[in-house]
Amino acid sequence: MARILIIEDEAAIRRVLVKILSEENEGYELFEAEDGLSGMEMIKNEDFDLVLCDIKMPKMDGVEVLEAVKKIKPEIPMVMISGHGDLETAVNTMKLGAFDYISKPPDLNRLLNTVRIALDRKELVVENTRLKKKVSKNYQMIGKSPEIVHIKDMIEKVAPTEARVLITGPNGTGKELVAHWIHQKSDRSKGAMIEVNCAAIPSELIESELFGHVKGAFTSANKDRAGKFEAANGGTIFLDEVGDMSLSAQAKVLRALQENKVQRVGSDKDIKVDVRVVTATNKDLKKEIAEGNFREDLYHRLAVILIKVPSLNDRRDDIPLLVDYFSKKISTEHGTVKKQFSNKAIKLLQEYDWTGNIRELRNVVERLIILGGEEISEKDVKLFASK
Repeated sequence: MARILIIEDEAAIRRVLVKILSEENEGYELFEAEDGLSGMEMIKNEDFDLVLCDIKMPKMDGVEVLEAVKKIKPEIPMVMISGHGDLETAVNTMKLGAFDYISKPPDLNRLLNTVRIALDRKELVVENTRLKKKVSKNYQMIGKSPEIVHIKDMIEKVAPTEARVLITGPNGTGKELVAHWIHQKSDRSKGAMIEVNCAAIPSELIESELFGHVKGAFTSANKDRAGKFEAANGGTIFLDEVGDMSLSAQAKVLRALQENKVQRVGSDKDIKVDVRVVTATNKDLKKEIAEGNFREDLYHRLAVILIKVPSLNDRRDDIPLLVDYFSKKISTEHGTVKKQFSNKAIKLLQEYDWTGNIRELRNVVERLIILGGEEISEKDVKLFASK
């Protein structure tokens, strides 16, 4: 049931709006406020799916209400009601974040269409927020070791800026996790985060993948296609395994960073992009530079902030927390009761040499949950997790 608040100082207009909306849909729950101040009190204390708000009112006008609502409950769509002389103000309210405006006396079709679209939009915003929370649960950073606390502190400082970040560390340590945290805690979190695994794309296709191509650029290019940089416009692009990128692709990435422009393969037309670049590698890029495999100028562009993710062997104190986290997660996925690990089992896991890092630990925990007893014992670990 949609909850709609009507803030309007003219009782006759309020009655008309209530009548139109209640006849349109019995599912609408309608509330009234006779001025901006009382309307704001209701918005502070209750949740609404839509607010219809007059512009000229005593005590607190519609523009002030709009600005206040955007600060405390930005997800609520605001539809402004304007008189004949308020048209310019109504248009300006759109720039301040109003969803739309309707004129007095209200046109029936325009009013109903605007209300329907605004409520659909609110539903999408709520769903989007729910999905983002779901995504953020999948990218939790587990651990209290000094190394992980340091990384979390760095992310808090770096994320709100536009600084480029290079994440280094061995395979399976959670570099992707760091990249997702940076995006989620940044001002770009409402935009897309596009991931590209540079090692998984053949060198002859990487440029087309990153920058797109025009029809006829090569044999299989039968239509124009936007690249990942364009897809990430307004958001973040995460270039994983950037050390595996070809030198020609590196040159194009360098230009994109310098000029905020890309060119599709087969075209000389510049396309402006607004993208934050986060990269990751398991290679020693300084060594790659010395061997002529990586451009030094690109390295300096990418490595404004360096975050080194430690191996699991360097943060063994986090293993009990990680085992508990994976045990809960895997049990939920399998639809089974969470199994406990004995202290001796945990101690033995802490002594292992984790060459595959977090990824390997997760696989071992899953294996133990499937094959081990009611409580995972030291014997289970020796049987099923031995190296």
